[in-house]
Amino acid sequence: MNLHELARHTAQEFAKAYGRPPRWLAAAPGRVNVIGEHTDYNDGFVLPMAIERYTVIAADRSAAAAPLIHLRSTSPGLDAKLPAREKSGDLDSGGVAIDLRQPLKPWPKGSWVNYPAGVLAGFLARGTDPGPFDALIHSTVPLGGGLSSSAALEVATATLLEAITGQKLDPVEKALLCQKAEHEYAGMPCGIMDQFISVLGQADHLLLLDCRSRKPELVPMTDPSVAILITNTNVKHELTGGGYAQRRAQCETAAKILGVPSLRNATADALERAKPKLEEVVYRRARHVIGEIERTVHAAAGVRAANWPTVGQLMYASHRSLREDYEVSCAELDAVVDIAQSIGPGGGVIGCRMTGGGFGGCTVALVETTAVESISRKIAADYKGRTGIEATMFVSRPAGGATVLKP
Repeated sequence: MNLHELARHTAQEFAKAYGRPPRWLAAAPGRVNVIGEHTDYNDGFVLPMAIERYTVIAADRSAAAAPLIHLRSTSPGLDAKLPAREKSGDLDSGGVAIDLRQPLKPWPKGSWVNYPAGVLAGFLARGTDPGPFDALIHSTVPLGGGLSSSAALEVATATLLEAITGQKLDPVEKALLCQKAEHEYAGMPCGIMDQFISVLGQADHLLLLDCRSRKPELVPMTDPSVAILITNTNVKHELTGGGYAQRRAQCETAAKILGVPSLRNATADALERAKPKLEEVVYRRARHVIGEIERTVHAAAGVRAANWPTVGQLMYASHRSLREDYEVSCAELDAVVDIAQSIGPGGGVIGCRMTGGGFGGCTVALVETTAVESISRKIAADYKGRTGIEATMFVSRPAGGATVLKP
């Protein structure tokens, strides 16, 4: 479904759930990061694009007598297993009620409700109270695939609250509010990339984001001869586990030993000179980040110039570094990249790498548009042969960012 079809479907599901049509519809996209992994929390550069997969929220003023916000989700896989005291008696197991008379606090770790609740808390802290409302959430962003389903939910919630309250936030402030929600309510110390691209994405453009200055720069990607092919390994990961936080701490350790505010300020030469002072694993983490920041800047220049072979080689180099130095790949991600590389330029594959935080999820490939179908068939067949798992693939153009669809 395209965005407007998805919005129509979500509105219909809202009407089924609540017995009336919604007054508001808001949407925000997921994202794929073309290159620049684990650089955002190191003040580096990232090069994401918004994808044509969205979280849509339909809402209307609450019909309940009590000042409650009712949230339902139609998306399979969202964790709605909450303690009984957290549920409203008139909602099914997929519904949650937030009582505006009570202080807002995080739900149990791992609950999807923490994402919209954290955004709501951010609005309330600003003195912006949306009042009671009923909402239904539907998403086509794959969960746990490294395509930022969490940021899409956060940004869609913020966009809905803007529509309800009539108070529009500055886009950067909005992205930072959503990031804070993920830090404080979901317990995930994410960087700023996911929320920024979901808010600021534009059709037919990548976004080169300087995570230190927070300056976004649109990079046109209008060449119809190339496409972005995303392959979901269907191996799920949980970034709220220890792996992400551990690597972030290792990067901070490396920066401290190097005497710089963040690894953005470090150079490869300085890292080599300091190597005797660093634990081997900390050295390798820093080597990835420093190299990845440089690769990302070069890749953006390659996209601007439509120098696709250079972009492809940078993507492969990024994957090797993520696999060997940052150690966030896995056998399934490596399998997809190996298959893509074996197809090669002769078969229409220009470059491929894992994308997202790692430990499973998706790969992103730069491919020739005319070869998408044959490449997809080959990857699907060979991946199942190697792993026994069915991969899910789709092609996306760079999409637009968050939007209000109704009114």
